[in-house]
Amino acid sequence: MLKKFREISGKTGFIAREYPMVLLMAFLAAISLMCFAHGNFNSNGNYFVFIRFSLVCCLGISLMFALKMLSQRIGKAFLLEILGTVFLIFFYLLLPEKEKDFTEKYAFILVPTFILSHLLVSFAAFFGKNRELNFWQYNKNLFINVVLTAIFTGVLTGGVELAILAVDKLFDFNFNQKYYAETFYLLSVFGSCMIFLLFSENGLHDLEKNGSYPLILKFFTQYILIPLLIIYAVILYFYSAKILINWELPRGWVSYLILAYSVVGILALLLVHPLKENSTKSWVKMFSRIFYYTLIPLIILLFTAIFTRILEYGYTEPRYFVLLIALWLTAVVLYFIFAKKPTIKFVPMSLFAFGLFSLIFPYLNTFSVAKRSQKTELHNILIQNNLLENGKIAFNKKVSDTVADEVSNKFEFLAKRNEKEFLLNLLPEKNKKLIAKNLNEANFWGIRSDFRNQFKNVQYDISKKELSPVQKNVTLIAKKFDADISGYKYLFKAYNYKYNSFEFDNNTVELKMPVSMFKSELNLIFNGQKINLVPDLKKLFENYPNNGEIKVDDLFITKVIGNYEFKMMFDSVILSKTADTKDQFLINSESVLILIK
Repeated sequence: MLKKFREISGKTGFIAREYPMVLLMAFLAAISLMCFAHGNFNSNGNYFVFIRFSLVCCLGISLMFALKMLSQRIGKAFLLEILGTVFLIFFYLLLPEKEKDFTEKYAFILVPTFILSHLLVSFAAFFGKNRELNFWQYNKNLFINVVLTAIFTGVLTGGVELAILAVDKLFDFNFNQKYYAETFYLLSVFGSCMIFLLFSENGLHDLEKNGSYPLILKFFTQYILIPLLIIYAVILYFYSAKILINWELPRGWVSYLILAYSVVGILALLLVHPLKENSTKSWVKMFSRIFYYTLIPLIILLFTAIFTRILEYGYTEPRYFVLLIALWLTAVVLYFIFAKKPTIKFVPMSLFAFGLFSLIFPYLNTFSVAKRSQKTELHNILIQNNLLENGKIAFNKKVSDTVADEVSNKFEFLAKRNEKEFLLNLLPEKNKKLIAKNLNEANFWGIRSDFRNQFKNVQYDISKKELSPVQKNVTLIAKKFDADISGYKYLFKAYNYKYNSFEFDNNTVELKMPVSMFKSELNLIFNGQKINLVPDLKKLFENYPNNGEIKVDDLFITKVIGNYEFKMMFDSVILSKTADTKDQFLINSESVLILIK
């Protein structure tokens, strides 16, 4: 036992010396997430910095590992680590400082960047030289190590969490619930990184050396993955025949199925790559030979589905990425059909190149294309419906509800992409103030709602069965949001879009702020007792008109629960009223103040 402990300690020390930057990134990410889980952010609105920092550090784990693999091939480890650190600092500064500014635009930066960093791991050490088999062995071993790491980390994390729970319940320690989240972050981030590096120990030397082909992988690919792909190919071909017979446009959903079939099919071929000339099953050989040819009709169907949506609604980031993957898939198919000596390295390298192009290439990157396209679409809709007068939107003209909704959606889309100047130039002076306020405060829900409400002559087509009845929004806004704490003993701040829990006098009060509109429940939980606040929210609107924006002196709810009085203060609340559905509410503010006495 002591010998084994010394062996593990020795390996751990070796890993710490060999992969210091990888471990540092994992440690900082884990600590940042633990601070986020542990901290009391009710008096500090800057808690988002921990999420921002942890995202960058998590990105740094894969990036630093890729650079380490490259340095083991070419040297210059210190220079590569400096360059990697500079990139991470730049990426950190690229992310917004406040959570409310973190729109879906940043998701389209983060997700592709994380994918690119992992793709870089797969080929960073294999530029130039023809190391086909070594490249395959390296990625096969990485794949196996990732699977083993997931299993080991899952067992370790679950076991430790269960042990803490057992001690807590059996010995009445009454641990703070935050300890479970902190333990999870530490083990799932830093622990998983340590386990993965233990499996990868000597790095490139161990990962690329020849080894026997895993029988489980062979069985999975031959008898499960490829047969499933054949079934999906048959389904897609029958659907293509249906389209031709009925002479109809393909459904948009089919593009995702074709992409999934194509990507998984390429992965299956990569998995059996060393066996393609050996005595594998004949139908596997046949699939390997004809797979890329079977993709040609499906790619035509894919482009038809993609451009059907793009020509109708214009480019958005998701449509851009779907088109980009379709172009990459076309390049892969043409390469493996026509190249005399194709290499499997082309797959990750080409995908990395396409992904990098989508993020940084001037004028043609995803964000530039999406913004230009939606600006054009917005202008075209306004012109086609005669909604422009002297370059400004004429809100008093007749407009159908579908057009009003479409214009509002595109206005919100561009607002989230910081096109403030462009949008304000479209507005008459009398309509600018409210919209400009929402733009400055990054209140994107308010932007869409307030912009939609500017249309004063909306026509509803009642012949459309799927049409929703007229929707009216009432927005209550507190003229002042100052908390008069006289007479109150405790003050807590509950943040929107998250679960809030506070403790006082050996009591616990919880408030889960919903991420969207809610109808029947907004529960304040006091020592496990649920108190629904929706009836009280309805009372706030009883003495006001059923439409428009209304400024009120105070906006709060008071509830007496047990020996305590709770006062919930709101900055703004929206009531959405329709004829055939229940009233819906939205807490239209960053936070809610809870006073207790």
